[in-house]
Amino acid sequence: MGSSGGMPNVVAFPGQRVPSQVCFDRLELTRILDLYGRMVAAGEWRDYAMDFTRDCATFAAFRRTADVPQMRLEKRPALHQRQGMWALFGEQGQVLKRGHELANVLAPLERRLMKVVEG
Repeated sequence: MGSSGGMPNVVAFPGQRVPSQVCFDRLELTRILDLYGRMVAAGEWRDYAMDFTRDCATFAAFRRTADVPQMRLEKRPALHQRQGMWALFGEQGQVLKRGHELANVLAPLERRLMKVVEG
């Protein structure tokens, strides 16, 4: 606070505006973390990481902390009009599923979870 006792002034940095980053909204993150929690309970995953860039938000799940991710989920809004902004990648980086709806892209993981729980 300044000596005047009023609210401090907020001054923007000069120059270019920093581009916003892509992120998961609350509902998307809730759905992703719910699946993650169920996979942890089933003994499939032990760790996760998230990364947010100007073009892409990524969620990766790991069997063990030091491993390569067992799966990687990407949200790329720029692809919304084409094959869909959601993509699910496997351990070797292969595309397992692409689509416009998060639930449909997560479906292969949901099916695998059902097999693990039933087995």
